Amino acid sequence: MTEPSQSQTSIAEPSFRAAMDELEGILERIEGEEIDIDRLAEELRRAAQLLDLCRGKIRKAEVEVTQIVQSLEQAADEEG
Repeated sequence: MTEPSQSQTSIAEPSFRAAMDELEGILERIEGEEIDIDRLAEELRRAAQLLDLCRGKIRKAEVEVTQIVQSLEQAADEEG
């Protein structure tokens, strides 16, 4: 089985908010004992995928914010 390319995974990738909403739903079902034991492993696997996705989005945002701040600081130093 081959892994999907970056362009294929980004098409189906949920937004951060959608991923968090889905994670919250999974957590509520598990805590509320609404989940069938046969689906538990599947739900936990999906939760792990969503956590990885959210962590990646947070890391990417941190890098982008850092780059923007550095760019602004550099521009301010050049003006001043």
